[in-house]
Amino acid sequence: MLNLERLRTLDALARHGSVSGAAAGLHITTSAVSQQMAKLEREAGQRLLAKNGRGVRLTDAGRLLAEHAARILSQVELAQADLEAQRGQVAGELRLSAFPTAARGLFPAALAALRAEHPALRVRSSELEPERGISGVVRGDLDLAVVLDWYNKPIPLPDGLVKAPLLDDPADVALPAGHRLAGRDEVDLAEFAEDEWITWGEGEFCHEWLMFTLRSKGIEPIVGHRAAETHTQLGLVAAGLGVCIAPLLGRHPMPAEVVTVPLKQRVRRHVYVVWRADADRRPSIRAAVDALRATATEVDRAG
Repeated sequence: MLNLERLRTLDALARHGSVSGAAAGLHITTSAVSQQMAKLEREAGQRLLAKNGRGVRLTDAGRLLAEHAARILSQVELAQADLEAQRGQVAGELRLSAFPTAARGLFPAALAALRAEHPALRVRSSELEPERGISGVVRGDLDLAVVLDWYNKPIPLPDGLVKAPLLDDPADVALPAGHRLAGRDEVDLAEFAEDEWITWGEGEFCHEWLMFTLRSKGIEPIVGHRAAETHTQLGLVAAGLGVCIAPLLGRHPMPAEVVTVPLKQRVRRHVYVVWRADADRRPSIRAAVDALRATATEVDRAG
């Protein structure tokens, strides 16, 4: 008989591509991964791993068994979801992530409500950029992820995921109070062709969106500074070091030296939560989605 936990280790190796990645995803040591795989090879009667430089790769038998393992684990997830649904209890552990401004703007109220309403549910949360959050849900490292895309740049969702909208988050341009356009009722992105931009990290989805949007208007962006956190970006704006895009979610309190001006094209981010379809019937998933949507509704009203 093939051991389920060892199949889970093989599945993690196939998804992460390395022993260290599998160990991190499973929250175990690399030596534990190696031990599990050695036992699984004895159970299977075949070599499942081969050396590949300093790392390892799956053999043909390893890839074949990994495909079966993914299907088996999906069926186990479905069985667990059905059992939870039958009991109707919101209990156990739930792992969530959100991009930073959603973690600041939604998680405190939503997770506090979950704790108050469902004390038997243990929630673990983390800040992750949208693409990493989606990858974590696909791999099974996370149960839900709060992610975003932009009105003109959707983010692709892999097959097997379900999503629910939370809110549309309007974004303005944040300017130093003494900026030449600070007193305007609205501005166009083209008016910032000579300004330095304070943007997100290289390769991050929001940074790529800003570069795409400015270039689509014939502007080659001048990037002066990079910062992952909105409040860090606003601090740099307050110091007169450039301008930035400032979504409403999670941006308060605003520095006194910063003003925000709406864009003529009404820029918005779409914020939503994603989870695996095979976990759709879990009461804990449903409870978390309801809490997030209730919090998002309150944020939307307040904004």
